[in-house]
Amino acid sequence: MNKGKISVESRNGVGYITFYHPSSNSFPSILLKELQQTFQKLDNDSDVKSIVLQSEGRTFCAGASFDELLSLETHEQAVNFFMGFANVINTMRKTKKIIIAKVQGKSVGGGVGLIAASDYAMATDLAAIKLSELSIGIGPFVIAPAVKRKIGIAAFSEMSINATKWHTAFWAREKGLFAQVFDNQNQLDEEVELLAEKLAGYDKVATEKLKQEIWLGTENWDKYLAEKAEISAGLVLQEFTREKLLSFKKK
Repeated sequence: MNKGKISVESRNGVGYITFYHPSSNSFPSILLKELQQTFQKLDNDSDVKSIVLQSEGRTFCAGASFDELLSLETHEQAVNFFMGFANVINTMRKTKKIIIAKVQGKSVGGGVGLIAASDYAMATDLAAIKLSELSIGIGPFVIAPAVKRKIGIAAFSEMSINATKWHTAFWAREKGLFAQVFDNQNQLDEEVELLAEKLAGYDKVATEKLKQEIWLGTENWDKYLAEKAEISAGLVLQEFTREKLLSFKKK
């Protein structure tokens, strides 16, 4: 459950955060905490002017760790787990530097939330997305504010209600989650690096002011996302959800 890693590389004014977990880049709480701390560290690094969030492998992010969800026994443990995603999203929105998500493959649940919490997302045509939470007895509550803000209530409702359906990268671009979609990984790599380095060369004050403007109206999210974590915590401990999680793991 605790396997995985977060690595950081800085070059040409850009901080590259790369995450990995053997279970399709899913997130246990320990990795979420490390990701949050990494964003904070790069935000305080004067040599880093922009940030790229990326992952290893074919999948971008499978969301929450099913192993850890199944290990939760108390409401407090469950709240702490979902607060991991809440804290990462809040840290991303508060970070003074522009964050680009580089999405090479599929994303589910919390992975979609990380993309939505980025300021700009670029993807390959393999980067399908899905919000599967309702199908296992919970809902995408913690990530809902970030996703709704990016794609709107209608698209969020479509994804959340039709919880087993994959939506294509082109659908995601049409709805505003992705700014650009490319035919292959090499193109994505080149274009992300180009934009990130351009951003690193822009005026620091202007970039920070733009970031503030992008996230205007989210000042209550520390409390708001904590309330959503409470909802998710109550649902994940239900017998229905535990049975669904076990059945998914057996597939």
